[in-house]
Amino acid sequence: MAHDSAGDGPGTEIQGEGLKANAIGFLDALVIGLNSTSPAYSLAAVLGPIVALVGIYAPGVMLASFVPMLLIAAAFYYLNKVDQDCGTTFSWVTRAMGPWAGWLGGWAIAMTGVLVIGSLADVAVNFGLLAAGLDSWAANAVIRQGLTVAVILVMTAICVIGTELSAHLQDILILAQVFFLLAFAVVAISRIYADTSTLEAIEPSLTWLNPFGAGGAALTGGLLLGVFMYWGWESAVNLTEEVENSATAPGRAGIWSTVILLVTYLSVCFAVVGYAGTTFLAENAAEEEAIFAVLAHEVMGGWDWVVLLAVCTSALASTQTTIIPASRTALSMARRHALPPQLAHIHQRFRTPDVSTWWVAGIAIGWYLVVNQISENALLDSLTALSLLIAFYYALTGLACAVYYRRHLFESAHNLLLIGVGPVVGAGLLIWLLVESIGDMSDPENSASGVSWFGLGPPLVIGIAIAVVGVLVMCFWRVRDGRFWQERRGVVDPALVHADKR
Repeated sequence: MAHDSAGDGPGTEIQGEGLKANAIGFLDALVIGLNSTSPAYSLAAVLGPIVALVGIYAPGVMLASFVPMLLIAAAFYYLNKVDQDCGTTFSWVTRAMGPWAGWLGGWAIAMTGVLVIGSLADVAVNFGLLAAGLDSWAANAVIRQGLTVAVILVMTAICVIGTELSAHLQDILILAQVFFLLAFAVVAISRIYADTSTLEAIEPSLTWLNPFGAGGAALTGGLLLGVFMYWGWESAVNLTEEVENSATAPGRAGIWSTVILLVTYLSVCFAVVGYAGTTFLAENAAEEEAIFAVLAHEVMGGWDWVVLLAVCTSALASTQTTIIPASRTALSMARRHALPPQLAHIHQRFRTPDVSTWWVAGIAIGWYLVVNQISENALLDSLTALSLLIAFYYALTGLACAVYYRRHLFESAHNLLLIGVGPVVGAGLLIWLLVESIGDMSDPENSASGVSWFGLGPPLVIGIAIAVVGVLVMCFWRVRDGRFWQERRGVVDPALVHADKR
């Protein structure tokens, strides 16, 4: 692991062997970043609701959502150059803004994994069974949940066995996913222009890229969903200690992930909106990922299993890659004495964080099973709460970039725009979206279940509960072991600011 020495405080040393250095290359990191966002699943889950809000301007909203993601990706790139720590936001915010803010950033990353891993595995199992024609199995809650737990355990074992094996599996899954999505998009667009669509087709137009076409209020709601679609690309940076050229390659992988996602999302969005029309998508928005299963049959006919497999492989890949940020963050926090030291254990043979990885999987399985006993809508509400955590730690990272480099921002236009203004603007947009999310979630009618918890929407209650538990755990560990809180803020090395201005 590489650190600039100026920021290291007491307790930052690594005990025992570290993670396996140079285990994967830039392309592997890029693939993992892409798969972490689960493109096919994200499209399936979010496209219908976005169209319900903004109609034909859904591509424009996806384009607008890309802006804060790219700006925050730049912050990840420049912060990774000075601190190649697998804890990413946790480590960087600690150095720039102090241990209290850093700890909460790390907690937010770890909890996003806990909330979403079970849902991703569930979608992978559901669409896999549908693709295999086992519809009755997919409808059986006991079978589906049992297979979901098995998938999580298998993906966790692969993460522990080694980063190389994980990367090779991701290569296969992303190739299958992209091929299936492109096949779907090409067939849909060709049928639009051949006038053979089975739904109310609309010929695509570049005017659909206008994010303001549907008005401000609709844009706000669409952006909240759009941020969820792009979330996850930073998994490439969480592997920084295991990637070749760790100072620059992981950050570049994160940036390129967001660009490739933009192209993929716009292509499929144009195809889906053009083929199905806004009325069909809006009327079926509540079906979420099930709408893709319907569209697959409409567009592909007997080949609908192609799209079903795309969603299946997407969710399967993301199940595995979502474990990475949570486990690496827990490892980073533990070795700096911000969490119990057992979580910093590195497997002697595989040189992966086995204890933290299994803990993340275990808690995620527990959350998935418990919430499912409440209702399926409760699981959807827990996913909605993700937007709060995502916006929080992304915004925190953007602010940390400007604070960390504050003494060098006015040395050049490059520094001011790419290291200062860009990340701060990205953070500002996400803070605005965070506030808007809280306002929307305070109304129980906006939740998937439509019920009230303590007079608020369930997603907001879940988000508040996670924050409160985080503060309590942090305070407890501060009293139990205060070494992490003695760290001093880092001072950036000027040479790193001027190096590699690509």
